[in-house]
Amino acid sequence: MKKAKGDKPLSKEPLPLLITIEGPTAIGKTAAAIGLASYFGTEILSTDSRQFFREMKIGTAMPSPEELGRVKHHFCGERSVHENYTVYQFEQDAIQRLELLFQDHSCVIATGGSGLYMQALINGIDVLPDPSPDLRNELQQQFDKEGIAFLQNWLQELDPEYYTQVDLQNPVRLMRAIEVCLVSGKTFSSQRTTSIKERPFRILRLGLCMTRPQLTERIAQRVDLMIKMGFFQEAQGLHAFRGIIPLKTIGYPELFDVIEGKSVLEDAISKIKVSTRHYAKKQMTWLQTRPGMTWFHPAKIELIKRFVTVQNKK
Repeated sequence: MKKAKGDKPLSKEPLPLLITIEGPTAIGKTAAAIGLASYFGTEILSTDSRQFFREMKIGTAMPSPEELGRVKHHFCGERSVHENYTVYQFEQDAIQRLELLFQDHSCVIATGGSGLYMQALINGIDVLPDPSPDLRNELQQQFDKEGIAFLQNWLQELDPEYYTQVDLQNPVRLMRAIEVCLVSGKTFSSQRTTSIKERPFRILRLGLCMTRPQLTERIAQRVDLMIKMGFFQEAQGLHAFRGIIPLKTIGYPELFDVIEGKSVLEDAISKIKVSTRHYAKKQMTWLQTRPGMTWFHPAKIELIKRFVTVQNKK
C-alpha cells in the first residue's frame, strides 16, 4: 500500500525506563529514591534482600511508615524471615511487578543495598539447582560449630576456580556454592554462564558516592539512631530464631551476643559500626567495577533530576 501524501512514518514508542539508585549502605539511597519517585510521579522497587522481611524493620533501615506513605514501595516487608526466598524467585517476581508498573508509569525507580539482587534485576541470573533446605541446615550447623574456615576449605576442594573469585568472608555465598556443587555433581563455576538477558526496558544506573569520612559519620549516626528506635528490642524478639540466614545480617549477631551475656551493648554498637564500615567499603569497591554507572553526591538531588530528565528524552 502506498503512503498517502503527507503521511509520516510511524515512530516507535520508547521503551520504559528503569532508574537504579545504587551505593554503599547508609549513603542516602532511600531519600534519593523517594525524591526522584516523587518528582517523576512513579513508584519504587526494593532490591534489598533483607528489607523484604517484615520482622527486620529497624535493623535493615527499612523506609519508615512516613516514607512508605509518601511513595509506594514494592517488596519492602512483603515476606517473613521464616519464608525461604531466593534471588532466582526475586528476579521472576521483580520482572513481573515491573511489567505491571510500566503499564502506568514511563519510569520506575529501583534501589537497595544488595548488589546480587540488583544484578539479577538488570542482567538476569544463572539458573542453578534449587536450594536444598536439609543440606543448607547441615552446612549452617557446621558453620556455627567450626567457623568460616570450614566452608572456605570445603569450597576450595570442590571448586578451586570459584574459590579464587568469591568473597571468602561471606558465609551465605560459600554455602550456596558448596550446595550447588554437592546437589549437581558439577562445579559452581562451570554453571555460571554470566550471560546477560535482554530486558524490555531501558536502564539508567545512578551511583551515589561521598568521601570516606562523610560516609563513616553517616554510618555512626545511623547505627545510633537505630538503637534509639528500638533495634535491641527488635533483636530480642527475633533471638529465638537466630540460626536462620536473614538474621546473620550485620547488627543482629552482635546484639544476640548481648542478649546471651557474651557482650555489652556499648561494645556491640561499636562492632556494628566497624562491620558496617567494612561492608560499605566492599560495596563501593564492587560498584566501581559496574559498567554504565553515573555518579552523584546524594545531596545533589536537583542535579540528578535534571540528568534523568535529559536521559529520559533520548
